[in-house]
Amino acid sequence: MSDLGRTQRRIQLPNLTSVRRLSLWLRTHPLVGDTIMVAFLILLDVLSWGMFNVPPENYYSVGALLLCPLIIRRRQPVFAASIIAFGALLRIFTHPDDLSLPRVAEFGIFIALYTLVLLGNRRVAVAYLLFSLAQSALLISRAYYENPDNETAIEWLLINVFWSVALPAFCWLLGEFVAARRAYHAEVEQRLRMLELERDQQTKIAVAQERTRIARELHDVVAHAVSVIIVQADGASFVIKEQPAVAERSLRTIASTGRQALNELRRLLGVLRAEDENPEMVPQPNAGQLTELVDKVRSVGLPIELELTGNLDELPSGVGLGIYRIVQEALTNILKHAGPGAMATVRVDRREDSVTVQVLDDGFGTPGDLVTGGNGLIGMRERAAVYGGTLDAGPRPGGGWQVNALLPLSVRPTGPNPVR
Repeated sequence: MSDLGRTQRRIQLPNLTSVRRLSLWLRTHPLVGDTIMVAFLILLDVLSWGMFNVPPENYYSVGALLLCPLIIRRRQPVFAASIIAFGALLRIFTHPDDLSLPRVAEFGIFIALYTLVLLGNRRVAVAYLLFSLAQSALLISRAYYENPDNETAIEWLLINVFWSVALPAFCWLLGEFVAARRAYHAEVEQRLRMLELERDQQTKIAVAQERTRIARELHDVVAHAVSVIIVQADGASFVIKEQPAVAERSLRTIASTGRQALNELRRLLGVLRAEDENPEMVPQPNAGQLTELVDKVRSVGLPIELELTGNLDELPSGVGLGIYRIVQEALTNILKHAGPGAMATVRVDRREDSVTVQVLDDGFGTPGDLVTGGNGLIGMRERAAVYGGTLDAGPRPGGGWQVNALLPLSVRPTGPNPVR
């Protein structure tokens, strides 16, 4: 199946009428549609046989040549047009007494011309148009110059001029218009496929970049814990005989630090899949530095109300860092997208077993991460998911934007796809 077919299968088409569904089905089965059209034109042509003074074998054979090739007009347009042209020539010699009366079957000439223009056979279409005009001129000349005393000659002359000139011109223009529209739709579909692929790639790249940053931060957390354990273990080994009480305190510190590092590893190993061979050893902030962060953002002109509840300085290093980064990214989005005159509120509430983070604004803009495919919101959700938490972001009922995060403090390893 082609990429377009797969794309169409993924597209949902709700609330379509039966006629619209039939139209879409016929578009994917053009041979069926052309057969129905030919059958309808043949029926009309047969019903109009009584208007002509032509033997039935001549009438029906010419009608078949003019209409039946239209069934294969999409697959073999030049061959179909050639057969129809032969039928048009044959009409001149088989309808000597009715040359001035157009037949329904002659619509096949115009449909063939339309098809040649639509499918881009310009040279063949020009030759076919000239043939059609020459054939029409021959019909008119034989019909009227051989019967100059016909009282309705002028009226039929006007009808035949319209039939022979206006209809081919209309079919040509219609073919050009439909061809341009199909080319435009094909270009749009191609761009949609490219945008879909680009969006998927951007999402994967954003997640990979965020996981790499988390891996660097993990280095700081774990390296600090391991360094403390090594120092305490070396100290305890020197004083274990002479000062057992000091050695006991060192061992307790080692146990506490080891448990904290183990908790960090359990939380992070659930989502980390990339490996950074040369992580950057950069000190990272924590939730206790939110006041400094808010002051920095205030200094650039964004009024912020900060509400901190509970002791945030004693949070696990990873959780504190996640809270800091979530608030930082949310405030950055407000600065970029909330618009002038916006105000923000930051609430961080530490409870016994969890920490809730809420960042609100009353601006009128829309965060560009949801529109442009940036990785800000993806990064915030990844950070919350690393520690078994959740994060929701969206518009507020009264206007503005809100970010709500919940990070548990109890040990809860995350799965491979914890982000919702």
